[in-house]
Amino acid sequence: MSKITTVYGIPNCDTVKKARQWLDEQGITYIFHDFKKQGVPADRLPGWMQTLGWEKLLNRQGTSWRKLDEAIKDSAVDAASAAAVMQEHSSTIKRPVVEWADGRITVGFKLDAWQAQLAQ
Repeated sequence: MSKITTVYGIPNCDTVKKARQWLDEQGITYIFHDFKKQGVPADRLPGWMQTLGWEKLLNRQGTSWRKLDEAIKDSAVDAASAAAVMQEHSSTIKRPVVEWADGRITVGFKLDAWQAQLAQ
């Protein structure tokens, strides 16, 4: 059974839109998981944090982060507390998180990096 690439994110996020358009242009089949409708998959978040690091996964530059209460922001000091914030506020997760068919996990969309991965 072949595994399918899964893209996790929010449909109105510009970065997610660009990533999905690129995947479509490359003919790469994927499933889209909408954080807003389907939530953050609690069974996947620990693996993402282990692979990518919670600091890379937690988007402290985004509008969603800036809108959070200071006490919530201050509470994200380690993997466990950051996971709680990301689980409760899915928009604080850097997007898109991609679980590639070959098992790799990436976060964000950088065209040159994605093109290099495809060429491997």
